[in-house]
Amino acid sequence: MSETWTKVDAYLSEVIIKLDPSYAAVSIASRAAGLPDIAVSAAEGKQLYLFAKMSGAKRILEIGTLGGYSTLWLARALPQDGHLTSLEYDPHHAEVARANLARAGAADRVAIKIGAALDLLPTLQGPFDFFFIDANKDDYPEYFRWALKLSRPGSVIVADNMVRGGKVANARSGDEAVEGVRQTMALAGAEPRVTATVIQTVGARGYDGYMLAVVN
Repeated sequence: MSETWTKVDAYLSEVIIKLDPSYAAVSIASRAAGLPDIAVSAAEGKQLYLFAKMSGAKRILEIGTLGGYSTLWLARALPQDGHLTSLEYDPHHAEVARANLARAGAADRVAIKIGAALDLLPTLQGPFDFFFIDANKDDYPEYFRWALKLSRPGSVIVADNMVRGGKVANARSGDEAVEGVRQTMALAGAEPRVTATVIQTVGARGYDGYMLAVVN
């Protein structure tokens, strides 16, 4: 099935996503710099763009920059006076992302902060209109709590990799990443301040899913 999913993603990219060359350039430069090839797919990137655009986001917070592929999609959803803050633990990843965003003409609306997200989050001033969480999964519960602290009514929170190839349904997994996303779902499901869902996805990145939440 994974071969079919990849073929469909390629077809969708050609027919409806219609990537401009800057996105491929980010992917190529990131791989050449030795970054892991784990960025969102083109379809997922455009979905993030649409989510941010639909929500009218002017201030976006991204946790996990990698090479800046999702960052570029989100930055281009911003209005002229919008701004995106992205948190990245690895200085090399941040350096690559900054160069990628500069080549794509998006550096002026993005600030990449280097360090552990749980150290950086207390230094930020909210509210943010849109959050994209895509970093180490064992800290997802804390990232979610911080997103709530830095949000306002109407803020949108998207957390990636929430299905883990179906492992999320296994309460005895023993995998710290699985436990992290399970705890995050439990928090969102019990939190009266948000309305949330989790959607399963298939594609070039395999079988996974994301959480979509709106702050009430």
